[in-house]
This record gives sequence, C-alpha cells and structure tokens, in this order.
Amino acid sequence: MFCSDFVHSFFSRRETSSSSSSSNNKFVTNHQPNLLSSENKHTPDNKKERKKERKRKEEKMDESNYDEFGNYIGPDVDSEDDLIEDDNNEEEDGDWGRRRRGDGADEEMRGDDEDEDEENDEEEPTTTNAIVVLAEDKKYYPSSKEVYGEDTETLVETEDAQALEVPIIASQNTKRFEIVSEDSKLDISHAKMKCKPEFLEMLWQTPVLSRNVCIAGHLHHGKSSLVDALVEETHDVSDAWKYDDNLGSSSTQLSQNNYNALRLYTDTRLDERSREMSIKAVPMTLPLADGKHGKTHSISIFDTPGHANFCDEVSAAARIADGFLIVVDAAEGVMCGTEKAIKIAARENVPCVLFINKIDRLIVELKLPPADAYHKLRHVIEECNALIEAAYGPENARLCTPLNNRVCFGSSLYGFSFTLESFAKTYKNVSQSDDLDHKQFAKRLWGDAYFDEETRAFKKKPPVGQHDCQRSFVQFILEPLYKLFSQAVGEAPESFQRALKEFNRFSYKLKPKELKQNTKPLIKLAFSKVFESHGGLTDILLHSIPNPIEGAESKISRTYTGELSTSGRRVRAMQTCDKDGPLAVQIVKLYPSTKSPDAFDAFGRVLSGTLCVNDSVKVLGEAYSPDDEEDCAVKTVSHLWINEARYRIPVQSAPAGSWVLIAGVDQSIVKTATLVSASSKDGEEGNDEDVYTFKPLEFENKAVVKIAVEPLHPSDLPKMVEGLRKISKTYPALQTKVEESGEHIVVGMGEIYLDSAMKDLREVYADIEVKVADPVVVFAETVVETSALKCFAETPNKRNKITMIAEPLDKGLGLDIESKNVVLEWPKKHLANFFTQKYDWDALAARSVWAFGPDSDGPNVLMDDTLPSEVDKDLLMSVRESIVQGFQWGTREGPLCEEPIRETKFKILDATISSEPLQRGGGQIIPTSRRCVYSAFLTAQPRLMEPVYAVEIQTPADCMTAIYNVLSKRRGHVVSDVAKPGTPVYIVKALLPAIESFGFETDLRAHTRGMAFGLSYFDHWSVVPGDPLDRAIQLRPLEPSPVSHLAREFCIKTRRRKGMGEDISASKFFDSSLLEALEGVTL
Repeated sequence: MFCSDFVHSFFSRRETSSSSSSSNNKFVTNHQPNLLSSENKHTPDNKKERKKERKRKEEKMDESNYDEFGNYIGPDVDSEDDLIEDDNNEEEDGDWGRRRRGDGADEEMRGDDEDEDEENDEEEPTTTNAIVVLAEDKKYYPSSKEVYGEDTETLVETEDAQALEVPIIASQNTKRFEIVSEDSKLDISHAKMKCKPEFLEMLWQTPVLSRNVCIAGHLHHGKSSLVDALVEETHDVSDAWKYDDNLGSSSTQLSQNNYNALRLYTDTRLDERSREMSIKAVPMTLPLADGKHGKTHSISIFDTPGHANFCDEVSAAARIADGFLIVVDAAEGVMCGTEKAIKIAARENVPCVLFINKIDRLIVELKLPPADAYHKLRHVIEECNALIEAAYGPENARLCTPLNNRVCFGSSLYGFSFTLESFAKTYKNVSQSDDLDHKQFAKRLWGDAYFDEETRAFKKKPPVGQHDCQRSFVQFILEPLYKLFSQAVGEAPESFQRALKEFNRFSYKLKPKELKQNTKPLIKLAFSKVFESHGGLTDILLHSIPNPIEGAESKISRTYTGELSTSGRRVRAMQTCDKDGPLAVQIVKLYPSTKSPDAFDAFGRVLSGTLCVNDSVKVLGEAYSPDDEEDCAVKTVSHLWINEARYRIPVQSAPAGSWVLIAGVDQSIVKTATLVSASSKDGEEGNDEDVYTFKPLEFENKAVVKIAVEPLHPSDLPKMVEGLRKISKTYPALQTKVEESGEHIVVGMGEIYLDSAMKDLREVYADIEVKVADPVVVFAETVVETSALKCFAETPNKRNKITMIAEPLDKGLGLDIESKNVVLEWPKKHLANFFTQKYDWDALAARSVWAFGPDSDGPNVLMDDTLPSEVDKDLLMSVRESIVQGFQWGTREGPLCEEPIRETKFKILDATISSEPLQRGGGQIIPTSRRCVYSAFLTAQPRLMEPVYAVEIQTPADCMTAIYNVLSKRRGHVVSDVAKPGTPVYIVKALLPAIESFGFETDLRAHTRGMAFGLSYFDHWSVVPGDPLDRAIQLRPLEPSPVSHLAREFCIKTRRRKGMGEDISASKFFDSSLLEALEGVTL
C-alpha cells in the first residue's frame, strides 16, 4: 500500500541516511538523557548542583575582595558563562574525550560519580559497554515501515515542487476591515437578540407581518443612532457595548465623555468609525412590537449614509424598500440630504413618514421656550411637506402631519420616541381612566387647540381670562418634557422623583444609586420608564407603509422591464407577491464576504416564488434581454442569511417579500442582477414566458469627478485591475474604464467618495500601493448657435450622402430626457402631445423624433426633417438604424476632446440613399452618419461644458465675509444666505464649478476657524467661458489663465491627457467638397 504525501516527503532523507550506516548499530531515541554510559553521565541535575556549590564558595569569600563601592577586587574567578561552557564541553566530550586527553579528568569524574552512586542507591547499575551513535545515524522518528507495515513503499521526490519565490511558511496577512461577531469584542455576546432566531424567522417569512423600510436623511441627523435605540430595545445589550470600555469596575457610574461613546451598530466598517460617518447602507431585521396591542412585527430597515457623495447607497436601498423613514434634526431642520432623500422616494413612488429627531437640542442647546419650540417643530414639518409636494406632485403628494399619524417625535440619544396617539395613551395609563378616549385626545394635541381649565374642554382660541394658556401640544407634551430635563439638570432627587411619578403609571421610584448618575444617563433612564418602548414609531411604520404584498404591484410597475399588460404567470406572481409562483429576485447590492474580501454576498429582495439553499438559479445581468442572452450565468445558492449588520442568521429558504443575503451567485454580477429559477419546477406556464430583468439603479447625484490610477510597481498591474473590478461591485455609482492612452480611470461622485474607494483598493481588494493622479472632472460638449451651413458627408463608395445641421436643444428638454419624463417608447400620439404642449413643437416635428443619444436617456435628439417630395422615405427608413447608431456613436465621444455631447438637436435635412442594399450597408452608413454629426456640430459654435456643484454651508453670522471671499476666488457665487429659524446658524447656498471644488472644504474651514461646514453635490451643467477652438489664445505654463481662456485651456489639457493632439483636424471630420464650401464662411 501507499502512505500519504507527508510520509513520502518526510521519510525520504531518513531512509537514505539509514542505508549508509551499519545494520548492527543500535540507536538512542531522542527522549534518552545521554549518549554515553551511565558510568560517566552528567545529568542536568548534576550540573545545577555543581553551579550551586560554586556560588556558595564565592559567597564565603572575604569581604575584603570588594571595595567601598561594591566592586570586586579579589583574585580572578571563572565567570558563570565559562562554567556553563565547561559543562557543555565535558558533556560533549564525555568518557571518550577524557581518554584521548589523558589528563586525569577521568579519575576526578569517576570519584564524583562514585559519590553520587552512594547517595542514590536506588539507581540501577548500567553496563560499561556503551556504543557511540554518530550524528548522521541518530533517529528521531520511526520509519514508515515501522508505522505502516513492511509492505509500505516510500516514494522520494528528488526535486522541490514549490517555486523559489513562494515562502515555505507564508506570513498570515489577515485583512480586517469590518467589525463582525467573530473578531470583535463588540460581538453578539454584547448585543444578543431577546427573541429566538426561529421566532424572528417566522415573522420574516410572513409578509403581512413585515415592513421593508429605508431610513434616510441628512448627515449627522441621527439615523444610525436611531437604529442603535431600536437595537437596544430588541437586544440584550451590555454596558460594554453601550459605553466606553475604560469605565472601570462600575459600569453604572458614567462620566460625561464616556456616555457619548455609544456604539453605532450599523457602522461596521473600520473607516466609518474613524471618519465618524456612514459610508455603506447596512440592512437589519428587528422584531418590534406595536404600541396598540403589543403585537410583534418584523421590521426590515436599511440604514443609509447621509453624506451627499454616498446618495447612491440610498438609491440602492430605495429600490427594494416599500417606504421611507425620513429622519430630520429638530434644530437644523431640512437640509440638502433631506431634500435628496425625498426626491429618491418620489422617484421610486414609495410613501414617506417623518421622524423629528433630537428634540432634546431644542431644550438643552437652543434653550427655546416651550411655545417657541412648538413653532420650530411646526416649521420643520411644513418645510418637509413643501418638498414632498414638489417631488411627488400636488395630486400624488401624501403630506406628513402629526394628526394623520405620519410624524413621530423623539431623541435617539436618550432612546425615546412618541406620536400624539402614543403620548395620549401614556396619559390614559397614568390616569387609569377608562372614560378617556386617547384617540380623540390625540387629535387635539396639535394645531390651534387650547384646553380650558374651567370648562374642561378644548377650544380653537385661548380661553378668555386665561392669559398663560398655551396650545395643547405645549401644555401636555413639551412642558412635561422640559420639566423632566430641568429637574435632572438641577440635581434635586426628590423633585425629579415627583416629576417622573407624573408620567409613570407604576409610580416607579429610582434607586439612590441610579439617582447618582450623571445627567445624560439619568435622563435616558427616566425616559425608558416613561416611554417603555418605541411602539409609537412602530405604529406609524405599520400604518403608513404598505406591507410587501400591498406594495408589490406599484414596485413592479416601476422597476420591471417586461410587458405588464400580459397575463403571464410570472408577472401576476410578482404583482401579488406569490411565494408559490416563478422565482424572481432583484439584487441591488454586493457585500464583501465575512470570510474573505475576494468573494461577495449578494443582497436583494425576493419578489415572487421562494428561494432555497442549493437552488440552481440563472443570474441575469443588466445587459440581458430575451434577444441577447449572453449576460447570463447559472449558479447554485450556497447559503442564505438574514442580515443583522454585525452578525447573520442562517435560513434555509426566503419567501416572496423578504430581504435576504445570498452566497454563491456573485461572480457574474457587476452592479445589479435578476435571479430566476434555472429548473422547470416553476411550472410550464411560467417557464414559457420571456424573462426580463429589472431596471438598473438610477442616482440622484452624478459621478463627475475622475482620477487616474496606476500601481507603484508595474508588476502589480493585474492585481490593480482585479481590485478595480471589485470596488466597482461594492460602490453602486463608481465607474472604471481604460482610456485609449492606457490610463485606468475611476469616476466617482466626489473627493471623499473616491478617497474611500482608493482606501478599499489599497488595503482590501488589491493590497498594493497605488499612485493616484490629481482629480479632474468630466466635461461635456455642446453648441450655442445653429450650424452656419448644411453639412453633408458621403459614404466611401460615393453612393450615399447625408446632410444635417445642429442647433441647441430646448432648455429643460435634456433634463426631462435624463429624468425619463419623456420616453421614446411611448405611443407616437402621446410623444407628440408631450413636445407640442410643453415645448411648442409643431405636430410634424414632434412625430419625427428618431432617437435620443448617446443612450436611450441621453440629452440629445436626432430628428428627421426631410420632405417626402425630396427624399425617398422608404430608402431612408431602410438605413434608419445605421444612421441612429452613427448619431449615438458621435454623441458619446464629441469632436472637441472626446467628451459626451449634451443638449444638442441634430436634424436630417436631406439624404441620398443607394437603391442597392449592398451599397447601403452599416459599414458605409454608420461612419458617414458620425462624420456628418461632427461636421454639423463644429459649424454651430461648439462650446465646452463643465459640471457645477451646489454648495450648502452652515455657518455663524460672523463668518459670512470669509465665505464670500473663498467662493469668489474659485469662480463661485452665493445664491442665498438665510438664517435658520430659532437658531444662530445661517444657511448659505452657493454655486461652485466642480473643477474648483477640490480642497474647497479644507480652505473653508481654514478661513472660518472651523466654524463653517459645507457639503457640495452636483447641480447642473454650465458652459465654460471662452472658445475652445480659438488658436490665438496662448497658454503660459505655471500661470493662471484668464476667465475668457478657460475653455481653450481645459480642452487642450484634456486632449493631452488622452494622448490626442492639441488641435482638431478639420480634414478628419469634413469631406473635401464641404471644406471648399466652408472657405470664406465665418464659424
């Protein structure tokens, strides 16, 4: 028989060495203490005894051998190292060495041995015929035959199969970029769910008891801390998780600084914790009880980032959510992040509810009187409703007011939330009165409602004679809250107990140890007794956000690319959220696997059918269609989980309507994907239908900042390319491409967005050092006039000729096309009505639109403006597809610097098409159409366009001058500066060219001493001042160009970076006959 490879390699040298020695020699195993006879042995115990004896002799030496400073001045003695060396030499030489020396050491050692033998009478006598074993004959392990038997064959590998550059023992390089339950002290043991996982799974698999909610809002408005409050309610959270680790033995004695160390549970990435902001959207599923009956529901929430650069994460979460929870800071009010969140919710056509967070800031920081605090809250709600009405439209807007149970108040820092109804129910519990109708009481707690103490009734105006009467919201809600805060700050235990007793039906009395806590933990403890749960928040989610079954039809109509009017089984199953129908799963995000960042787990929503472990599924990419099935792969689902941020709950199946994390299907997914069953178990009716995918994600912000990257060592280029592919998977809006010059370009939404992506590339996905070029922006090309003459281009065979002109597109039409307010697939009558009613086009022109470019939602229009009397329409329509392809090719890469063309209308005025099909093929028409587009563009006063950022700055009043100066130096200008009501803060809104925004925030903080904070995001495109084709402009190195020369400078630098010449060759785009016609024409 044959032994394992380990035995083969290990015993090869042992068999070789044993064959060279005599077969009669005996061996001594490695556990024996000596190699010589015991007659002359020197054991380690004997050596220790001899050392101790010498130390005793040294101690008996006269004290005169030391001077007054303690230095030894006596005769020379052997050092301890010399003694050890002598012992080692004696042990190595042994009896054999002493015989060769003949120096009498033998007799001395024998005398010592005899004395030791007398002391140790129990030691067994040994023979003097000791055999010396040489080093090459030593045997430390048994041979393979001794272990496996005589019939074992040993194979010797004569050459090393391992490459020289591969280390024998590789270093363990563990990439740790996330906080998970396995490798962190902040693990599941510190936040263990109170209910059993089986109970949560049962709720999660019941659509009527589930809600899928996206939590969105502005930066630092308390979204993640709100999730922390929900985690504390549903998990047994230890103090080590809630507070700082350096508290000592008593975790209840919390200092002011340590209390602020509350862990953000959904900020799992290490760089999120260092930056103190969320970067990735993280889902969780929590069992939350409602406030009416205490019934538990499964609430799946998506905690999203608030920074404007990461709004692509909000778009990904919104695609599979049934509603939005908009978190707004009560002090700051509506900001740009709030506005973007509402616009994303309106685009996905899902309802919104409001959570007015941080109402404690009105009391503690702003110190507003209760009446002013009411007006502040009312103003914040009105601002939100104005945005909702503008985004949804007056017909579809579902406004949020406290009276319709769509607004919740609270403080995530102190862990409480309430609605009008839940607060009214608290009063009912305190009074213990069955006559009090808390629902009717709640309707009188908002607006102009005053309580008359004499008549015990509510009135719309203040009662006569009661001058101190406040609105009911102030009297019954704000004033008790103010009282609790003031009593806690005043450090009066007895009065604080009385104030708490007014709220608590059980008259809970705080212990003296609890009263000694600092202010913040004491207030939090008090509110945990007043508001025992977040039932009010759960109530508005259950009341205002539909369950997966109710919201399925609206979501399918928005995201599915297939025909919805058909009565196929697949469409019906998705519209009804049928768990027994054909499988359909929409994947919106990829998360790095917890085991290795080289693999990814796909997160999505099951829209119909049931996904099970070990199911074989088809992964349909974004480019898949029934006509082109190339972007399709068959994979097997290896694992399914319920994602809980820092840990996962494994499940065996995921029914329709649920959010699930899937392993084993990520290899062919680029951004998003659609999963359908690869087997025929769904039924013949469902499998006979054509399978369509879900629409790709749409982003509220545009990626206009790009950088060039290259590895520090050229040999690491393959690693960098693979790393770029991986970061493109994890960032929804990130784009990577290779220019013709060979540069690897990364396009993102802003500086911090690209900085986070490069950090992941260096430390996680590529693990190499990367050089990054200075950031630049994406430009665009446009025209400002109509073409000076009719431009034509002939095909290479001279049998076809196309004539076009270019002119600026109607203002606003490009934005409508990009926003998909107008779609070319509409019926012709509907499309014509849109152009005639909104842009005053004539009916003939409205019906002659051929295409948008460069894509189906590109902001350019190709129109057929030919007359049937002059052009053979049948021949023209036969080459229509080829002309459209040339148009889209030309608008994708413009003639100035190969940047996309924007807001330009191209009209076909004349066309001469050959009647022979062979002479009018795509190879002839497509490049001719492209050259005609370029020539018409260049004769219509071409200009360069740059992206412009909208900047929102929070600043005190005394920093306004510095802000104006910083903006003016960067070609920016202020649009408005308005004071925030109830606060000393001003909100400055400005416009700033994106190319001037690099380093703007650092410059702003430096000039305002850190008191101003700004956020910038893409707003619109603007024409760069100057003519990019003006050759008279001379650019001087290391000198800033005048404003009128910027277009020429940007054009030349962009062409250089792409490896192109500085000037545009007219002969490349113009026919010779057209060049002759251009002579004498001023462009």
